[in-house]
Amino acid sequence: MIERAAQLGVAMYWRTPVAGISSGGVLISGQCVRAQWIVGADGANSRVRKWAGLERGPRPRLRYAFRQHFRVAPWADHMEVYWGNTCQGYATAVGPDQMCVALASNDPRMRLEEGLRALPALERRLHGAEVTSAERGSLTGNRKFHRVWRNNLILIGDASGTVDAITGEGLGLAFSQAVALAAALECSKPADYQRAHRRLALRPMYMARLMLTLDRRPRLQSRTLQVFERRPEIFRRLVEFHVGSLPPLHLVKDGLALGWGLLTTQP
Repeated sequence: MIERAAQLGVAMYWRTPVAGISSGGVLISGQCVRAQWIVGADGANSRVRKWAGLERGPRPRLRYAFRQHFRVAPWADHMEVYWGNTCQGYATAVGPDQMCVALASNDPRMRLEEGLRALPALERRLHGAEVTSAERGSLTGNRKFHRVWRNNLILIGDASGTVDAITGEGLGLAFSQAVALAAALECSKPADYQRAHRRLALRPMYMARLMLTLDRRPRLQSRTLQVFERRPEIFRRLVEFHVGSLPPLHLVKDGLALGWGLLTTQP
């Protein structure tokens, strides 16, 4: 991405923090760099969003997430999600001999070591593995704002709102927003981006709420997995909807089938 930006003549100011914004541009090293458009892409704790007065939005339900890397041969070529009574664990291969493991819970005091004890299957996978990074944490959750633009300033990525990490949608959603933003800026219609932004957020927001319905409900988790085992086509179509290859209308039928399966599954 950096190479492509350089090919297009983009000037990059490395290690140069932005100190503020104005209607005419951004303040860098005591000088104003003029800009027709200002795009805030500075993450969930966006200073640009605060400076622009775009903080208003519904109170989010936030969780606490931590991640760490382990030197161990990957055992799967896809991300795995492990459900416990008090947390979820995620394991993803990030190299030929390295796994990234994350934990999310509602407990601000829970860390990876304690969380892994609640996820024995994942803990066994990591037994004896060398830790290769420091444990780092952050807040995660569904968070949206009333507006993602004002005048010539526009927010994108986590600065414009987030979905819970359980969906794995962060970067994918940001890239989709970037395509919509480019189209809006080309015709100088930021309101078009606002509409596209809301539309793009609907699917991941819905999936995050659906998946978090299972949180701290072990009996519901067990019944849901039993339904998926008996009716794998329901699980397949839910995944297809999650990645955007299935229209929402198809989910209604599968939702009814899943509901009936939950009612008829033996506890």
